[in-house]
Amino acid sequence: QVQLMESGGGMVQAGESLKLSCKFSGEGFSDYAMGWFRQAPGKNREFVARITQSGITTYYVDFAKGRFTITKDNVKNYAYLQMNSLKPEDTAIYYCAAAHDYYDLDERGNANYWGQGTQVTVSS
Repeated sequence: QVQLMESGGGMVQAGESLKLSCKFSGEGFSDYAMGWFRQAPGKNREFVARITQSGITTYYVDFAKGRFTITKDNVKNYAYLQMNSLKPEDTAIYYCAAAHDYYDLDERGNANYWGQGTQVTVSS
C-alpha cells in the first residue's frame, strides 16, 4: 500500500525559500510520476508541478516557473519541491501526489495517491 507524507512546510517571509519533501512508502516508487498541488484558504486546489517517473522531465505552471523546482530521488523514495522567492500569494497547504500516468498530474488532479499536506505561510 502506498502512502505519501509531506514535510518541510513552515512560516517564512516574502523572498525566502522552503524545500518541501514527500516521502513515498510502499513499492514501486520509480513507476510513479510525482506532482505537487496547493490549496489556499477559500480557493480551489491548483496544480503546481510534475515530474516523470525517471525524474528527467518536468512541467511547471506559470506561477511556479523560475521559482520552484521539482525533483525526484528514486533511491531514497522522495520527491521534493524547492521554492524560492516566495510570495504571500504562495501561502497554501501543499500536497504531493503520485500517479502512474504523468499526464494525470495536471489541473484535473487524477492522481492515484495523495499526501495529507503541509502548510506553507509566507508573510509580507
